[in-house]
Amino acid sequence: MHHESLEWLDTIAFWKDEMKFFDKLLHMSEPIEANLKRHRQLLEDLENLQKDLYDQLEQDVIDHEKLLARLLKAERGYADQDYREKHRRLKNRMETMMNDFKTFKRTVFEYVKSL
Repeated sequence: MHHESLEWLDTIAFWKDEMKFFDKLLHMSEPIEANLKRHRQLLEDLENLQKDLYDQLEQDVIDHEKLLARLLKAERGYADQDYREKHRRLKNRMETMMNDFKTFKRTVFEYVKSL
């Protein structure tokens, strides 16, 4: 599970780079009047993805790694079962983020092709 958590942190770092690229791409393109609403929605969707990734998911994975360190030190009050349950929930969140981001990227590519 430790290895998987480290992979998640690598994936999150890569997503952050991709989000910077999409942010630049969307700010470079000048939407025509017909696409203005769609352009704004893409920027809003990107902001929401970034907020979830930067403000929540990344920190939760880091906290998860810290919990593992406490378990390995056999600190009182920490149970292996709790760690496994949190790991399962984080895995689900990572999969959801991956699917949401994949959908977002597909939408951006379709939008840019239409310009």
